[in-house]
Amino acid sequence: MRHWFLLATFAALLGAALAVTPAVAAFGPNDVIPRKIIFGNPERNMPVISPDGSRIAFLAPLNGVVNVWVAPADDLSSAKPVTQEKTRPIREFQWANDGTHLLYMQDEGGNENFHLFAVDLDKGTTKDLSPYKNTRAMIIAQSYERPDEILVGLNNRDPQWHDAWLINIATGEAKLVQKNDGIAGFVADHNLNIRLASKPTPDGGQEILQLDNGEWKPFARIPSDDALTTQPLFFTDDGATLVMLDSRGRDKAALTEVEMGDGRSSILAESDKADVAAAIADPVSMKVLAYAAEYDRTNWVALDSSVKNDIDFLNKQIPGVWQVVSQTKDNGIWTLRIDNITEPVKYGLYDRKAKSLKTLFTTRPSLEGAPLSPMYPRVLKSRDGLSLVSYLTLPRGADIDGNGVPDHPLPMVLDVHGGPWYRNSFGYNPEHQWLANRGYAVLSVNYRASTGFGKAFINAGDKEWARKMHNDLIDAVNWAVDHGIAQKDKIAIYGGSYGGYATLVGLTFTPKTFACGVDIVGPSNLNTLLKSIPAYWASFLDTLKRRVGDPTTPAGQRLLRERSPLFKANAIERPLLIAQGANDPRVKQAESDQIVHAMTAKGLPVTYVLYSDEGHGFARPENRLSFYAVSEAFLSQCLGGRFQPIGDDFHGSSIAVPVGKNNVPGLQEALAHP
Repeated sequence: MRHWFLLATFAALLGAALAVTPAVAAFGPNDVIPRKIIFGNPERNMPVISPDGSRIAFLAPLNGVVNVWVAPADDLSSAKPVTQEKTRPIREFQWANDGTHLLYMQDEGGNENFHLFAVDLDKGTTKDLSPYKNTRAMIIAQSYERPDEILVGLNNRDPQWHDAWLINIATGEAKLVQKNDGIAGFVADHNLNIRLASKPTPDGGQEILQLDNGEWKPFARIPSDDALTTQPLFFTDDGATLVMLDSRGRDKAALTEVEMGDGRSSILAESDKADVAAAIADPVSMKVLAYAAEYDRTNWVALDSSVKNDIDFLNKQIPGVWQVVSQTKDNGIWTLRIDNITEPVKYGLYDRKAKSLKTLFTTRPSLEGAPLSPMYPRVLKSRDGLSLVSYLTLPRGADIDGNGVPDHPLPMVLDVHGGPWYRNSFGYNPEHQWLANRGYAVLSVNYRASTGFGKAFINAGDKEWARKMHNDLIDAVNWAVDHGIAQKDKIAIYGGSYGGYATLVGLTFTPKTFACGVDIVGPSNLNTLLKSIPAYWASFLDTLKRRVGDPTTPAGQRLLRERSPLFKANAIERPLLIAQGANDPRVKQAESDQIVHAMTAKGLPVTYVLYSDEGHGFARPENRLSFYAVSEAFLSQCLGGRFQPIGDDFHGSSIAVPVGKNNVPGLQEALAHP
């Protein structure tokens, strides 16, 4: 929850073959890249190697729905599907440590009540390890010491709190090991014994408790200022050392070790510009071998001499950004995600002993040779002096000198990330590539409250929704205009979740700044938003009260109302597109319904796109394609960029347009002939 606003019978499946794109499309430098090859299903994705290195599991479509496939590590062409989801894609999976089971998560229609399934690869059977209604499963830990079991959090007893259960992966036998009444999360050791718990405090901080002879005793306190930048991560295999992210007494979160015997803490890794963002640890000992910090780009640093040569080798071989996806138990083989920005993402297999790196596959081979654009990191200044790490993408050929400035100002899309406790990063971004290909400059800003830049930067966003957080976005717009990047009268604001809220704020609080807006699952009324959060967010409520506003006090209610776009809807002057999933548990459909109603009552221009089988975002490729088709046509009207006709991009989608189907070119016709 750190990132608030952040998948036939077995015998029949064995007969299925993995579809492989026969040829790469030929592109000219100015060609329109079809939406389907940007936003449709990837051909293959996310390879995860088995603990013994003999097999690789990955995601790929089966009859149009992304499932898990397994192949020998040296022959991906002989892969077979091992799951049989028919409606929603599998998006999260992993090997069990026994090496014979795969684990995956799946919900229904985007409701986020994820079930945990175990696939027995030897028997060809699948078992639901959390067979309860209205229950959300979450993996707490698994271990090579107890490879047949897994520690799982289940909120089947009380929807607000996840009890800890020890579940046998093969049989499904479950044992309650820790009842939860008020705990945000547990940390277990390598024997799957729960050792620590995090309990929210009324000020938005956390108290870390240690289990001692069956009793919870104080271990550490995390002040509210550090609550989003400090957390216990994992124990080393002997259980004697705890690895943490810790910003207490400093601004940037460091990677630290805490000796459980005497409580001594020492710094493993730190950066003076950014929080530690990631680490590579030995899979068995859990000794930290390397870390990464990310300011405007990710930078890997070796902590152990055993991986220094690996990092040097990979940095020479890969011009872009890489990250470790999975490791064998002996840490001899890694699978890597390789992102070279102007190419479709690739995955590689790296043999540490042989120092050999080979490509496993490209996620979207049809994008190879497409006119993709480079991304430019830029550090802007807010009006009160904060550094805003941002990313700019320009249409191919617009940047003649290669300096990130077009030869003339362009229509621009301000693409606002969700969260807000999340961040934009340097790398291949499908929305940036899509919009740049249509003729727009695209700018994404890490505004205050974004993660990764230290606690002061996050905390600068406290109770600044629709105030200083929005000012940062406006400052970025002004920067783009002043530097000859954007046309002042042709700038759209676009985003999902908090980014959707930012869109609504942009069109209501600053109604003349943007030519139009696209809001995806964005809240319109902060009071109703915070009163309707999912039950399992109970541990996060005090944080929300501190950082957004308190809906339980009159003063808090006034502040939340003041920052809610719903009550300024009559100020809207420019066209708005709203997209919503009907099953969204975070931002309920009512958030979109109420602002659409307020706008239609005033005769204001709005188009409302609703999906009956989606939640907080659009998982099904048919729905994604239909949404991007509508968005592209919508943006072409207010920004003047080119667009690919909707065509058959509504086929198989649940799209409904309750309001405004006449406002977007081709929309009414596409709905009549899906």
